Amino acid sequence: MKRITTVLIALLVPFLSMASEADLVIPELTAAQNNLLYLGFIICVLGLLFGWYQYAKVKKIRAHQSMLDVANVIFQTCKTYLIQQGKFLVILFVIIGLCMAFYFGYLQQNSFGGVLLILAWTIIGILGSYGVAWFGIRMNTLANSRMAFASLERKPLKLLNIPLNAGMSIGVALISVELIMMLIILLFVPREYAGASFIGFAIGESLGASALRIAGGIFTKIADIGSDLMKVVFGIKEDDPRNPGVIADCVGDNAGDSVGPTADGFETYGVTGVALIAFIVLAITDITYQQQLLTWIFVMRILMVVTSITAFYINKMISQARYSNADDLDFEKPLTSLVWITSVLSILATFGASYWQLGALPNNLWLVLSIIISCGTLGAALIPEFTKIFTSPKSKHVNEIVTASREGGASLNILSGLVAGNFSAFWQGLVFLALMFIAFVASQYGLGETMIYPSIFAFGLVAFGFLGMGPVTIAVDSYGPVTDNAQSIYELSLIEENQAEVTDEIEKEFGFKPDFEKAKHYLEANDGAGNTFKATAKPVLIGTAVVGATTMIFSLILIIKKHFGIEPEQVLNVLNPYTILGFIAGGAVIYWFTGASIQAVTTGAYRAVEYIKQNIVLDDTGEKKASIEKSKEVVKICTQYAQTGMLNIFVAIFSFAIAIAFLSGYRNLGLPPDDPNVYAAASFFVAYLLSIAFFGLFQAIFMANAGGSWDNAKKVVEVDLKEKGTPLHEASIVGDTVGDPYKDTSSVALNPIIKFTTLFGLLAMEIAISEDFYRMAPYIGIVFGVIALYFVYRSFYNMRIPQKS
Repeated sequence: MKRITTVLIALLVPFLSMASEADLVIPELTAAQNNLLYLGFIICVLGLLFGWYQYAKVKKIRAHQSMLDVANVIFQTCKTYLIQQGKFLVILFVIIGLCMAFYFGYLQQNSFGGVLLILAWTIIGILGSYGVAWFGIRMNTLANSRMAFASLERKPLKLLNIPLNAGMSIGVALISVELIMMLIILLFVPREYAGASFIGFAIGESLGASALRIAGGIFTKIADIGSDLMKVVFGIKEDDPRNPGVIADCVGDNAGDSVGPTADGFETYGVTGVALIAFIVLAITDITYQQQLLTWIFVMRILMVVTSITAFYINKMISQARYSNADDLDFEKPLTSLVWITSVLSILATFGASYWQLGALPNNLWLVLSIIISCGTLGAALIPEFTKIFTSPKSKHVNEIVTASREGGASLNILSGLVAGNFSAFWQGLVFLALMFIAFVASQYGLGETMIYPSIFAFGLVAFGFLGMGPVTIAVDSYGPVTDNAQSIYELSLIEENQAEVTDEIEKEFGFKPDFEKAKHYLEANDGAGNTFKATAKPVLIGTAVVGATTMIFSLILIIKKHFGIEPEQVLNVLNPYTILGFIAGGAVIYWFTGASIQAVTTGAYRAVEYIKQNIVLDDTGEKKASIEKSKEVVKICTQYAQTGMLNIFVAIFSFAIAIAFLSGYRNLGLPPDDPNVYAAASFFVAYLLSIAFFGLFQAIFMANAGGSWDNAKKVVEVDLKEKGTPLHEASIVGDTVGDPYKDTSSVALNPIIKFTTLFGLLAMEIAISEDFYRMAPYIGIVFGVIALYFVYRSFYNMRIPQKS
């Protein structure tokens, strides 16, 4: 790693000093606007207090010591993993930080303190993603043991409230922290550094989220596959404590399904906001409009905290009225109602706040902007509904997978899941199309008199609208890892081993008689709901990445226009061969990435399975508790392959961005200076970024929903059909192991990859097109292209499963 870092720095240092920068100057706000946003700090602090209250509420719930002990082992192992990831992030920051230091320091000749300020915000961005990941893991590992124990009480509403309270704690705290940081930049950082600080903060967020998402996704699926395959190989039960892969799987549930999404969510809300800020500053010349729209954007972001908490309590009252005496519960229904209540409240708040803030602007702009944002907010509720069609245990697609598996085994199981994934990408693509088209039409009514290219701003606002119910989106996503871990903790605790004694103990200490049979049913059914809602959050987050990236990419086009004097429609022109080449390059990188991330899972899972087979002890007369030492070895294997896979992928993505940006700086000096074809190569990188976004969108939706359908098909076999241990169950397990890296590794990591590539691309393209560097840019681009291809080679051929003679 040190050699790699040294090579990258040595190549970058001579050239970063020659770059030039776009002027992202944030205007001073009026005193009234500042005072309004100061109130935002109060709301965010109240949001943090809400998060702390929910945290304390969950922590206060009592549980059996055997379950608390298992949860603590999981948390301690998670801590070790996160500390390792933290060290890795330091190395990655050194690479990015040196780039930024030379760019902002030598090139712009900013003061030493100014450069340190920008780098400090990059570090804060990284720490933000990293810090909320820590909080997410701590919250989930507290909730999982409480939920596992509560399943014995035969109160299904309690099994809904524990993971939902935990999820809302994470979601509201995450958004509040992110908003506080961005408000500090907007209100207190000197104007000459505010724009750069926003970019630095966004790059830091994106760097942290990319590393945690990729590594977490690889880790969790190595452990999950290693654990699941033992059920087929040895015919053992779900989460058998003798299986060393089970604790690693529980750690992975948090590393992949808690750390990754929490860091990803933090980054998503920050980067989308920065994209809109950049567009407002670059595309609007009137300072007054800039001030009003920036204030409005932040007011809308602050209101999402209020509407989400309000919706949470409304939904809680409805659930209490409906299910307080229920003996059984469809856990998907209250989660669905929470999403829709939040969506409706957010839309109402959007129209009210927009009229309040922008009612005086001409052409009823408040109404136009409200309609556009509401397209995204409505989409954040519609997309989960379309996701459930393909992933819910009650859906026809999932049940078709089960039916196909009964006669055709694992083969037809996998084929049916691929069908579900492909169909879901089609229908959800149409949802995005419809929402963006409505936003485009709305943008034609007066928005063009305020800014250039209003349709692009409208697309960015759709992404912003997706996030209008942000805390709830994060909450239902976080619901999944809690329900998944609770089921495992129940088995690992061995609480059923001596039911008579345990029953007496629970009755005496906790005041209720445990129902062991019903407990398992509740946990498995709730896990199915958790799987479904983990699936629903993924298309929303990936959608924001793509739609938001469109706005950021257009900011890059404006930079190109400023330097070259060519219009955006000349940059993106299908008659320009570089545009076609850029689209092909982006698609190729997406397919390499998904293959490389699955390769890391496959090889790591092979090693994990090999170790477990050699070390599992299934003697019924022997120790039935989980072996901590053997479990640690499996965790070590998962961590090793997660970090190796992440290194290969990250360095390749980083190098591709530099290579293609630098190659795009080429100018054909054989043509007259006024010929647009002089700068034709500039479209190469723009088309590459758009291709990454759009190929990534459909690849991610397809993989996420195919994986979700396989996962819940297994749940149908286990919960509804109660056919564990049958050939049908084995077929569904095999399908689930195929879906594991689909839904929790490759698809989800595409979100931060798209945003990191776009953000870092702004910096790379600025270097490429600078007057002092453009002649050398293609040659340096070739060097980084070779580096990228080397790591592509490593991602496959250095990660291969060893051949046995």
